[in-house]
Amino acid sequence: MRNATMATGSSNLKVPTMRITRARAKTLGSSGGLPPLHPSVRQDKKQGLVTQGTKSKRPAPDENNPANSSSTASQQPKRRAVLRDVTNVLCENPYMNCINGNKFQVKKFSDKRNSKVTPAILVKKPELEDRKESMIEEARKVKVEESQEHCSQAHFKDHPLTQPSEYITAAQSGLADLMPVNRSSCYGITLQNTTPKDESKVCLKQEGSNSLGIADIDSKHKDPLMCSLYAPDIYNNLHAMELDRRPSYNYMEKLQRDINKGMRSILIDWLVEVSEEYRLVPDTLYLTVHLIDRFLSEHYIEKQKLQLLGVTCMLIASKYEEICAPRVEEFCFITDNTYSKEEVVRMESLVLNFLGFQLAAPTTKKFLRRFVQASQASYEVPSVELEFMANYLAELTLAEYSFLKFLPSVTAASAVFLARWTLDQSNHPWNSTLEHYTTYKALDLKTTVLLLQDLQMNTTGSTLNAIREKYKQPKFKSVATLSSPKPVQSLF
Repeated sequence: MRNATMATGSSNLKVPTMRITRARAKTLGSSGGLPPLHPSVRQDKKQGLVTQGTKSKRPAPDENNPANSSSTASQQPKRRAVLRDVTNVLCENPYMNCINGNKFQVKKFSDKRNSKVTPAILVKKPELEDRKESMIEEARKVKVEESQEHCSQAHFKDHPLTQPSEYITAAQSGLADLMPVNRSSCYGITLQNTTPKDESKVCLKQEGSNSLGIADIDSKHKDPLMCSLYAPDIYNNLHAMELDRRPSYNYMEKLQRDINKGMRSILIDWLVEVSEEYRLVPDTLYLTVHLIDRFLSEHYIEKQKLQLLGVTCMLIASKYEEICAPRVEEFCFITDNTYSKEEVVRMESLVLNFLGFQLAAPTTKKFLRRFVQASQASYEVPSVELEFMANYLAELTLAEYSFLKFLPSVTAASAVFLARWTLDQSNHPWNSTLEHYTTYKALDLKTTVLLLQDLQMNTTGSTLNAIREKYKQPKFKSVATLSSPKPVQSLF
């Protein structure tokens, strides 16, 4: 072993050391001899290739030449396995396919650069053809059935979507066979192909209304708060609700024995002053009176609790209508602390449970807005005095018990009728537009208008002047001081 070491050291000085593989180490370990002083034929070939300027990488054995492989095997003690790709076992064929595919793509792209682009050919499938034909058939059957009441929306030729210069159909773009036909596209095509004859059919209702002298008050859609598109349906619903949520008109005679009509009028006159003190909106006052009458129609109450019921109903109405409702303590204070906070809260719970928390009610004020708008349809400039006069006459009916037998819509229509007559006696106050939107003829309002004129003239000499003093103020154009010089009986 010592001699082997010395020989190895001497060989390091003369010749380069040879690499000892595992096979050589095993052979030397079993024989105990020295390693050969000359490298193997394989390494000699490698050194020769280096001197010739080629790469020093060991060449892979040629598996197709059995002669070379046998000679190499005789010269080497043991041949090591040559590693190819890591997927050489399971993915050999796909690996070759990928290589071939890449070569084919490179060749294909190189040919495209040298050749001109040919137009694509669309292959039409029978299923797509049938589907397209069926949907075109369905699109032809789609017709505009909505009859709108105004010309600006009824005439489709004025709509930007129906202009031929701005609307491009699927056939014009060349994609009719590829684009799915949907409802929206069909609707657009239908609007584009609309003829003047079809437009006249769509505007049939509006033209009929114009022939009758009925103005369209919902044609202006600039203000979203007006809900012009939904206003007819909303007021149709209110007309149905006023029959359902209507208080009894004779509860004083049938149920209440401790209070009378005068006490009710005094309470409402005081509530008008409270609403002015807290600057509540008119809807709060109307809803307050409505809740009082509905509660008194079913519950007996003593006169000591009547004022408590009044402030409690105003508290509930203000929570429903106002943005910032007054606190319970403020309503207790306005009664000079006659009632405590606990009593008000207890009464509030009683009223709400009786109503089932159904607070929405078609009051006179809700109909009055619609009817005043209809009465001013022929005006170039809206009349503020007409609106104040109608509101004044409508509020006079709140404190009058006898007006409970009339529907809120009838009271509102009568207030508009008398307000127009008070301000202008040159023309008849009722026309086809008001008759259309109120659903009442002038003769239907005769009884109500006559009673309302008595309230306006104060023929009974009532001392409850809260409403009159309110509308004598300049901010309301002092409409409470006005009266018609001609009697209204001549109009019927």
